Amino acid sequence: MPQLGDELDAVGHFEGRSMSLAQAGSVLQVSRRTVYYLIKGGRLRTLRTQMGSQRVLVDSLKSYWLERV
Repeated sequence: MPQLGDELDAVGHFEGRSMSLAQAGSVLQVSRRTVYYLIKGGRLRTLRTQMGSQRVLVDSLKSYWLERV
């Protein structure tokens, strides 16, 4: 089972300020559907691209992860 540092390392090494919902789910080790629930519940913040895709802000992912600990 991965340790806390493993997920934070994955986020820390990510280049950019946002990631796809699938990437966020992979980092958090949850399903994409769970990522949608976290967004709907206000636990993760997102932005919309010009093409309409939703992306998770890396800062909100880090904040959520630190809340869980």
